[in-house]
Amino acid sequence: MALRQPCSVSSSSSSFFGGYRHRLCSKISWPKSRNVNSTSTYSGCKASWQELAGVLIFSAIPFTAVKAIANSPLGESLQSRMEENKKAAVKNSSKFKALAEKAKNESLWYGEERPRWLGPIPYDYPAYLTGELPGDYGFDIAGLGKDPVAFQKYFNFEILHARWAMLAALGALLPELLDLLGAFHFVEPVWWRVGYSKLKGDTLDYLGIPGFHFAGSQGVIVIAICQALLMVGPEYARYCGIEALEPLGIYLPGDINYPGGALFDPLNLSKDPVAFEELKVKEIKNGRLAMVAWLGFYIQAAATGKGPVQNLLDHLADPFHNNLLSIFKAL
Repeated sequence: MALRQPCSVSSSSSSFFGGYRHRLCSKISWPKSRNVNSTSTYSGCKASWQELAGVLIFSAIPFTAVKAIANSPLGESLQSRMEENKKAAVKNSSKFKALAEKAKNESLWYGEERPRWLGPIPYDYPAYLTGELPGDYGFDIAGLGKDPVAFQKYFNFEILHARWAMLAALGALLPELLDLLGAFHFVEPVWWRVGYSKLKGDTLDYLGIPGFHFAGSQGVIVIAICQALLMVGPEYARYCGIEALEPLGIYLPGDINYPGGALFDPLNLSKDPVAFEELKVKEIKNGRLAMVAWLGFYIQAAATGKGPVQNLLDHLADPFHNNLLSIFKAL
């Protein structure tokens, strides 16, 4: 039987829906989470100090390990070996960058002759958008790219968010899809219900394995601290510069956005400069699509209370009644 939850469930969506919030909550029947140990009251951080300390220690392992290796005789040996090969690596990297620049100049996706966002329709495109960066379609109605330094920073942030959005979209779609196909039954396959369960203070078992809930037993605050350490830390290190891994004997031939090397390009996709420049365009295009898709995920979850895969199946089964217009009518 469906369980109606209080309107506070969609408080995170209130900034998007404003006055619709009260009516929206009154229309949605929120399904009960499966296989969780529910609590009747909200518990944002119910973990003990021992559990909090355990999560913090676990999150700090990568940083302490890197520091320990870098300061150890092993780290000195690795760095010394890298220095011996660095001159040749830098030379090869310079050759590759020259070939990549040549491939970019000859590519359809770069330069003044690249595809534009309005296609054949005449438009006074900004002169500062020269097609140097991948995915530059001449679209900048807010004028964010006028300052070259700020423009480069915006691109750094965009590609960062694009990659996270693609990974997050996979994480949101795959569990629900596998659950609906019956291939694997997750404890809670719908992405937003996982977060909602944690907001209620529920304990979640990973992959349905009883007792296997290292972070599943923690509160939201503890999980947020863990994610900040594991996600923001490495990204900040990457942003500081690709030379940050050289104390470990790792030389990265690329730049801040495309470091390359065995660590960031294990499949060696950048071996062909022509293909690599096209892959950059494909990556940013798919990343932008993923970011827009997440906006759709948020709206669908608030409006229907279902996951994106189930919403798609409902639409395919009855497209005339399950669509965007019908949702707005219901509101």
